[in-house]
Amino acid sequence: MGETEKGFVMGSESASTLREDNLSSPVSKNGIAKVVAAIPAYNEERSIAKVVLLAQRYVDKVVVCDDGSTDATAMIAERLGAIVVRHPLNKGKGEALATAFKETLKLSPDVVVMLDADGQHDPEEIPRLVEPIVMGKGDVVIGSRYVEGGHADPPIFRRFGLRIINFLCRKAVNAHVRDTQSGFRALSRKAFEVVSSCQEKGFGVDSEQLALAVKNGLQVVEVPVNIKYKGLEKASKRAPLRHGGQLIATILRLVTEERPLLYIGVPGAILTLIGLVLAVFLLWLFNVTRYFSLHIALIMFGTSLVGLLLMIAAVMLHGLRKMVDLINHGQET
Repeated sequence: MGETEKGFVMGSESASTLREDNLSSPVSKNGIAKVVAAIPAYNEERSIAKVVLLAQRYVDKVVVCDDGSTDATAMIAERLGAIVVRHPLNKGKGEALATAFKETLKLSPDVVVMLDADGQHDPEEIPRLVEPIVMGKGDVVIGSRYVEGGHADPPIFRRFGLRIINFLCRKAVNAHVRDTQSGFRALSRKAFEVVSSCQEKGFGVDSEQLALAVKNGLQVVEVPVNIKYKGLEKASKRAPLRHGGQLIATILRLVTEERPLLYIGVPGAILTLIGLVLAVFLLWLFNVTRYFSLHIALIMFGTSLVGLLLMIAAVMLHGLRKMVDLINHGQET
């Protein structure tokens, strides 16, 4: 464990854990930093007013992306002074955040806070997320359920699912973050520009943001927050299995894009090897019995073909990734 300073516990890993109970507001209203809240919302007319009003206490401006709501979400947020941008149809959390970020960029913020519109995240904890950025202690600050002082009351099935998703995401992006799926986050200006390039359209955007932060060497820290489930109309607008499947699909995409030789090439080589073993066995069987097994031949052909295609794809993806890295490095220099 690294140096302890002003109540913050700093780690030497890619993500540190910050613990701070002081919720004084380090925002531009006090002359320190300009903070903007970006809120994706879909059919949240029952909760959006409270979220917007509380957030306005701690930020300079609230930007809400109404993601194709069929209720009064957009009208309520607009009446309360939020900047509202609308999607004609529901496009997903990732698309809603991307649209909110485009509007937020026009305000030239120093810090961008992301939070949900359903009441899961407590806007009164915004200063806790903003403070590490203002003090230069982090680029991406995640409001965590799992660090000391954090709390959540999810249903048992969701708790189990989150453990699996968190484990997979940590391994996929190589980040020492306990709560990889928390959507309650604060971003420095640098981090905001990095994660604005996310391509994920749905709930997988949280995993992609984390992957981009780690890839670009940003300092990721966690602070304890309380995330509410009980008493909410719906903690997620998607069925749990569909939601989980979308997250796993995003993690698999991130893994294969980042390390294609390991996660695509190695399985391809194993399949090709199986095909060769089957080919040798088929020849031996025919030589001994003069019987040609069509079933073994089809399996041999299928595994060999799939294996070769996977290895070719892995090499191509690896080459493309290297090329993109070189181009990005050239642009930076």
